[in-house]
Amino acid sequence: MRKNLAPYYVVFVLSIINGSRLFAEPIAHIMKAEGIVYLKRLGMDTFSEVAEVGIALNNGDAIKVGEYGYAAVIFIDDRSVIKIKNDSQFEFIDTKNTRSLNIEFGTVLNKIESENRSRAFRIQTPVSVASVKGTEFAAMVDPIGVDQFIGKEGQFEVMNTISGETVNVGPGQKAVSNTTGNLMQAPATPNEYPQDPETEPLRDEQLPSERESPKPSSEPTGQQQSTPSQPGETSPNTDSPSLPSEEGAKLSQSTSSGSSGKPDSGPSIPKKPFSMGLGIGSATLDGVLYNQLALRPEINLWKIGIGLDLVVYIDNEGNIRTEEWDIENDPSLLLDKVLYIRYGEKSDPLWVKYGSIEGMTLGYGGLMQGYSNMMEFPSVRRVGVNTGFNIGPIGGELFLANIKDYSRGGTLLGLRANYTVSEGFPLSLGVNFVTDANMFSGLKDRDDDSYPDIFDDFPDSSSLWNDTDGDFFPDPHEGLDSSSWDIDADGDNIVDTSDDYVVLKATPFSLQGNKAGVSGWSVDIGYPVFSNSIIDLSVYSEFNSLSFPASVSEDSITFNRPERSGTGLSLPGIRSSLFGLLHLSLEYRTINGSFIPQFFDQAYDLNRVVSLSKGTETTIWTKDMSVFADSSNEWSSSGLFGSANMNLLNLANFISSYARMVNDTDTLNSFNAALTLNTDNIPKFTSAMAYYQRNNDDNPFDFENPSENTVMGYQVGYELSKGVSLIWEYREFYRDDGTGNLVPVKQTTIETAFSFF
Repeated sequence: MRKNLAPYYVVFVLSIINGSRLFAEPIAHIMKAEGIVYLKRLGMDTFSEVAEVGIALNNGDAIKVGEYGYAAVIFIDDRSVIKIKNDSQFEFIDTKNTRSLNIEFGTVLNKIESENRSRAFRIQTPVSVASVKGTEFAAMVDPIGVDQFIGKEGQFEVMNTISGETVNVGPGQKAVSNTTGNLMQAPATPNEYPQDPETEPLRDEQLPSERESPKPSSEPTGQQQSTPSQPGETSPNTDSPSLPSEEGAKLSQSTSSGSSGKPDSGPSIPKKPFSMGLGIGSATLDGVLYNQLALRPEINLWKIGIGLDLVVYIDNEGNIRTEEWDIENDPSLLLDKVLYIRYGEKSDPLWVKYGSIEGMTLGYGGLMQGYSNMMEFPSVRRVGVNTGFNIGPIGGELFLANIKDYSRGGTLLGLRANYTVSEGFPLSLGVNFVTDANMFSGLKDRDDDSYPDIFDDFPDSSSLWNDTDGDFFPDPHEGLDSSSWDIDADGDNIVDTSDDYVVLKATPFSLQGNKAGVSGWSVDIGYPVFSNSIIDLSVYSEFNSLSFPASVSEDSITFNRPERSGTGLSLPGIRSSLFGLLHLSLEYRTINGSFIPQFFDQAYDLNRVVSLSKGTETTIWTKDMSVFADSSNEWSSSGLFGSANMNLLNLANFISSYARMVNDTDTLNSFNAALTLNTDNIPKFTSAMAYYQRNNDDNPFDFENPSENTVMGYQVGYELSKGVSLIWEYREFYRDDGTGNLVPVKQTTIETAFSFF
């Protein structure tokens, strides 16, 4: 008998709403707000709410005062008052024992009452921590990494989090703390104490005539963070590995949002100025297991960030692998030591990032969604470039997947331009272009002799490539002394000089002179219907086109791809979020010809080009040949795509998507899921996440019989002691083993990570 599940759904929804209320308990009220003052509620991603006098502030909310303005806040329990000056931003964090203002930048004047207060009060910055009991003082936090704390009444303590030094500050004294670990106490002159913003006149000549509302986005609606990965989203550029997603799109731990609004303006949020990671573990390279010792320093100064990856691999005999450090003969190896270099953020007027690229999405993601050039790291180290600009209502972006591929015929490249009509009518328009000039660049060629390793019998020798009989002696090669040849190259037990019929392998497939490209373009339009602290709704549409020119190898056997093309339309597309905890999307898709959504996805480098073996023959298929092998160019389909992202009461984040595309004779299904646990609630664990991706399959839920479209993995971090974690990372996908059978490719990394700062 079928059970009535309605009561369970009701209980489930009510528990979510009740849980959101628990996390949204008011802790303070806004007493005054003048000029440009915005709020970002817990679970939201942008400062989208205009602050008004009397409005309640909840635990986890954040406030930002713009270039012109100020605000005053009073806490409900102890009546302590803080005044926020212009160009300031911070977050309210209450726990059972502490009350913290996590200041990212700006100036805050604090009058902290000692009576009726049950929690310790502290100011937290990227550089310092100030702990107080009951006093009046000012905190000035500069984004470049210099903090100043000036006392007016009472005593408080300041600690530099980099060096661990502490000083006590009293009335008429100040503490100066910076990113180099220096902490100094000195007398403060009366005029150093910031002026009370209530007595300081606003700059009326430039202040808007009325309170400003958040500016509309110059991106398509939904290019913010923390909603389900779906068309139209841009995941943040984090430097940690990302997760797979819908039809190859990325389901990241921090995905993009469905509400409109421009990325936060104002000074960049300062990151930790310096950190040093030490990794001790193991890694498999070219089928060999190595012990790994990695030093990973990260430096953040102003808008500039640098991350290095200095790794030494040691085999079981104690020998150091030299391939990564032969810089004298291969200066390009220096590129591999740079994990990333960045300037600015995507919300800045100009920004650029070099090195690792994560969660790359263009527009609504119909062509490129969630791409990562780190999927085969560290065995394959790609060096990408991502840059762009935002000038008023116009924005642009450029993306290169791997600049090292240019010497091999080309790399994956993407371009985007977008325009927002006006603030009053925030309709966004965008155009995108993506091309892979040579998909064969994805074939590994360790010795750089232009013959891919799958065809090269001597993949570590640039002067040898053929060994017909497989006895490890080379066939006759041009330029090779005949004394080094195999005297019986065809292996028929007859010396070749006495053999009238010698059949040898032909010259293998070469990257030189062979190319197979793909290009695509799209146009998109989006509009935010409405947005508030409870629910938001936006609509969008996108038209995409893909083109695959015909390409044939010299032997017409190794590679033979016919010309293909296709289009895809998403209309309508709808996205919504509820309480900032549940994010939903739904769209209807129509496909004609050789097209699949998110062709350039997170796993693109894994299936960009694959080899297929049958008997003694090996052929090459590009991704389109694998996807459209059983389809004609006249194939068409339609269906629904939906995704959901739920924050489970701040305990876990679950992301899932499903697509079902149907035509007259076939049905293709795609399923993706990712679960990330908030390890703040799990003792001794520092990270815990798992993901699964399987796209364009008859049955993506057939877990016992995976396909080439299957990618799965997990990461678990366990804290051994303070600052020391054991990190286990696992990834699995499937490839032809050279005999026509699918075998799992398992990548496991185990390392002990030390965080010194």
